[in-house]
Amino acid sequence: MSGIMHMLVGAAKAASNSPPSIEYLVVAGGGGGSWGGGGAGGLRTASGYSVTAGVSYSVTVGGGGTGASNPYSSKGGAGGNSVFDTITSTGGGGGGGGSAAAGTDGNSGGSGGGAGSYSGGSGAGGGGTAGQGNSGGGITGTPGSYPGGGGGGANAAGSSGDQTSGNGGNGGSGTTSSISGASVTYAGGGGGTGVTGGTGGTGGGGNGASTGGTAGSSNTGGGGGGGGIFGGTGGAAGGSGIVIIRYADTYAAATATTGSPTITVSGGFRIYTWTTVGSGSITF
Repeated sequence: MSGIMHMLVGAAKAASNSPPSIEYLVVAGGGGGSWGGGGAGGLRTASGYSVTAGVSYSVTVGGGGTGASNPYSSKGGAGGNSVFDTITSTGGGGGGGGSAAAGTDGNSGGSGGGAGSYSGGSGAGGGGTAGQGNSGGGITGTPGSYPGGGGGGANAAGSSGDQTSGNGGNGGSGTTSSISGASVTYAGGGGGTGVTGGTGGTGGGGNGASTGGTAGSSNTGGGGGGGGIFGGTGGAAGGSGIVIIRYADTYAAATATTGSPTITVSGGFRIYTWTTVGSGSITF
């Protein structure tokens, strides 16, 4: 009987030392660039999220969207969603294409992709998701050259491509977080193609270019840069997302994890970071 009581008391102590709540950062994969820059992956972050000992919570890291190798005829691909339990961040929208026949609007997403333009007309920036990101940039100016708009970022909308100068729009800026123990900016939008390509937004957004754009940075959710106004390789891929969970290190370590998170104890916190695209889990 005493042995059974000892086991029950031990289990009760383990459960009582599990964290009652956690802080999270969930960043989705960035959208791929085409003529317009790719929109950043949606970003959601908060503290005080209640968790229960012994329950397995799902984790998913979204991949970056594909860049459009032929931006005349296709848009950039959408980024993959990232998830922690019931919290879902929406993948970034792909950048709009250069041909009016292909539809030149940027796609909606966590943040929206930038618009494309060409002799047949110009499109609009894709919409962002409330609480996660912002819209992509549109097209302004007098037609002459045909640039792309910048993808939206978590902290700001993408800027418009300017047909008068031919310059691509800049990607919207991302949001800075210190949940990892260091100050890092995530979810910047990709710059649009142009005579001078737009600059990617802070937070991993890829630069736009006249030929081939730059990819969004891995594990930031940055949008891919647009490219192709002067040929070349076209739009670039968006950056993959990331999921980070932390809680005070006065509580016990998680009893189980999958998906190979990096585990650190720093600054008074236990920090679990998933960077590999795919599924995982954590049990407290």
